[in-house]
Amino acid sequence: MRIIGGDAKGRRIYSPKKSKIRPTSDGIKESLFNILQEVSGKSFLDLFAGCGNVGLEALSRGAAKVVFVEKNPVMVNAIKRNLLDLGIINKYEILETEAAKGIKKLQRKGEQFDFLFADPPYEKGFIREIFQYLGEGEMISSDGVAIFQHSVREDIPGTLTGTFMLTDQRRYGDTRISFFKRMEREKGTHI
Repeated sequence: MRIIGGDAKGRRIYSPKKSKIRPTSDGIKESLFNILQEVSGKSFLDLFAGCGNVGLEALSRGAAKVVFVEKNPVMVNAIKRNLLDLGIINKYEILETEAAKGIKKLQRKGEQFDFLFADPPYEKGFIREIFQYLGEGEMISSDGVAIFQHSVREDIPGTLTGTFMLTDQRRYGDTRISFFKRMEREKGTHI
């Protein structure tokens, strides 16, 4: 794996050899950032971060801040190593916890993100669970995007929790990337 674009373009990303993670491939990552276009100056949440592959790409492309949420201590150490190898000394936070607890902690702090990227274990129901924890969606900026990498066999409805609407999906072999935006609610109406 390598950084595809930005200041660290071409630099290798370390991932432990014996890890059971399934990192986002360079091809999918390149396509993802081509779709997102501009992440410079934006905030980015990387859930189920693994070795930090996607969040590192966002930092290389000028993201103002990336929060990595990863519960596996081996992978947290890999994120730290990658940040050190790339010379990134600020503009990030690492939460060594499971995704749901990370979301709750960030909500208590009043954090808001322009991009949320999640690559949970495939076909385990994590995507619906994440949306339940996101609740009314205040963690995602009004023009922000929630992005999920998942199996093509995992059925994702067009709207989730009455707050997020599917706006785009792309297929890459056995993998699908789904893009969601917050639905704007009119004042005084309830869904």
